[in-house]
Amino acid sequence: MKRIVIVGATSGIGRELAKGFAHMGWKVGIAGRREDLLKQMQAEAPDRIEYGVIDVNDDAADNQLDTLIERIGGMDLFFLSSGIGYQNLELNVEWEISTVQTNALGFTRMVTAAFQHFKKKGGGHIAVISSIAGTKGLGVAPAYSATKRFQRHYVNALSQLSHMQHLNICFTDIRPGFVKTGLLKGADYPMQMNVTDVAARIIYAVLHRRRSVVIDWRYSILVFLWSLIPEFIWERLPVKPTK
Repeated sequence: MKRIVIVGATSGIGRELAKGFAHMGWKVGIAGRREDLLKQMQAEAPDRIEYGVIDVNDDAADNQLDTLIERIGGMDLFFLSSGIGYQNLELNVEWEISTVQTNALGFTRMVTAAFQHFKKKGGGHIAVISSIAGTKGLGVAPAYSATKRFQRHYVNALSQLSHMQHLNICFTDIRPGFVKTGLLKGADYPMQMNVTDVAARIIYAVLHRRRSVVIDWRYSILVFLWSLIPEFIWERLPVKPTK
């Protein structure tokens, strides 16, 4: 039986992934801050799902991860779906710092913990959800886009480190576009995707050990076009939701 730990499983993409992997027969360890939601999810498949309360910003989060891994009997795949973001046109500094705290520092804490676990075990698979927002700096969400860029580079670095140390640790960097979850807080971005469909595409990419993947083809084209825009032009574009 394969075993996965999903951090950030109480809502959105993480919740859908937990349901999907449990349905496929995996033993699933779900983690997040809201114990009531974790209990509800476990009750839906008590023979497949175990939970642990983990806050990625807690210094004890790595130890809490170890406890959850023990509870499900090991870990083959670590999936980090936890993250926050704000549309921050007013540049509220508390929102910016909170985003950096979770998406950069919390991200680093959890991914390094998973890396060290797999290093001791002799191999494993780490998957993370970054975003197409990491392609360019977005004026509507400065810290969010910057931290998503950080995540992509951090995974690149750890992949190189794994090869340097001859470790059997592989990585999947998943870059969704705009998904209809609570993260968008009702904003109407173009080409919004259904979370269930996105989760199915992510599961496919992970099972096929894709190194990186943009969800879906429309966003692949968009990201390619974004990458071609010179900075002096990009900085003058009004990239924002319609409401």
